[in-house]
Amino acid sequence: MSTVLTIGADGDLAQRFAEVSGGHAVALGVDALADGGLLGHLVMPDAPHLLVLGPEVDLDEAFAIAGQVEVVAPSTSVVVVAFADPDLWMEAMRAGVRDVLSPHATEADVAAVLERATALAQARRAAMAPVSPASVQASAPAPAPVRRVVVVASPKGGVGKTTVATNLAVGLATAEPGSTVIVDLDVQFGDVASALALVPQHTLPDTVHGAASNDPLVLKTFLTPHPTGLHVLAGSDSPAAGDAVTAADVAQLLDTLSREFRYVVVDTAPGLSDLTLTALERATDLVLMGSMDVPGVRGLRKELDVLTELELVPGGRHLVLNFAGSSGGLAMADIEETVGAPLDLVLPRHDAALVATNTGVPLLQKGGKDPVTRGLQSLVERLAPRPATGRGRLPRRRVGAR
Repeated sequence: MSTVLTIGADGDLAQRFAEVSGGHAVALGVDALADGGLLGHLVMPDAPHLLVLGPEVDLDEAFAIAGQVEVVAPSTSVVVVAFADPDLWMEAMRAGVRDVLSPHATEADVAAVLERATALAQARRAAMAPVSPASVQASAPAPAPVRRVVVVASPKGGVGKTTVATNLAVGLATAEPGSTVIVDLDVQFGDVASALALVPQHTLPDTVHGAASNDPLVLKTFLTPHPTGLHVLAGSDSPAAGDAVTAADVAQLLDTLSREFRYVVVDTAPGLSDLTLTALERATDLVLMGSMDVPGVRGLRKELDVLTELELVPGGRHLVLNFAGSSGGLAMADIEETVGAPLDLVLPRHDAALVATNTGVPLLQKGGKDPVTRGLQSLVERLAPRPATGRGRLPRRRVGAR
């Protein structure tokens, strides 16, 4: 059985698909389109999960093939290899193309495309399979794929929220390439792009108005790629532009992204704006942050109480205390008593975090053995379905100040 069938792709791209599929790939030339070879592969019971139409296939012909594949082999996803722009994405989607892959796609890009195609193929085949009453009683339902919307929030600014959000997103993206998008929901003064040393062409307001607001394929072209494989939706260029983003816009955006990505990390503005509350309504996980000072601890308690009263604390709740140290006169036991809950992660004040912020290279991108990096990695491992490193999980929280 071939998982991937490439037609008209160059040798390097075909080889990358062969490697990520574990050798379950077949490469054909464009002559397969004329002699019936393609149809022969698609009508088999074990049709490939993914059909890749390379640069040697004319785009108009590729779009026509995609429409035919949708009828003949609905469990096969079609990917076209081309340099994409929003207009091409729109035309491709209408033709039935599932993804547009750059001719310079990396192995991580290829793996992400194959993962999405495999998941779709399995879902469609399961939906089309005949089900007998006996099998319904005998078999347990398959577990749903892990989909997580992780909202990073804080009652006030200056607690390192964006640093934690960007490192968390980078850690998840590194553990599972192509799986993660981060959304900067601080629409007025968000600095996710700055924290990642990116200069985005498109920002949040661009994605909630126009074609991207209704089309997942176009939306993906508005995301800014990061070297780690993370997808980034940057905040607005100006406070005035950010004011045009509504709670309804955010709701639709997060619903769309959560269908397209396994992990959606949302960096919010300080406090509880309408946009933050909308994100929390969709959250599977909340990373709630405070700092090791009296206002920070009390603010953490107040925000946790309000969210509990509003029933907006999801099942995955992670309390994080940042900038911990022994010089502030606060004991950890007193802090937890004030907050009314145990802390899940304590991050110490460390120069490595400041250097990472100023250089735009997150700690989990460059790696390191400092306590902040280890603490952030433990947060990633709380959210990932398997450890992001070959080692076992880190202890529950005590990474903090000594």
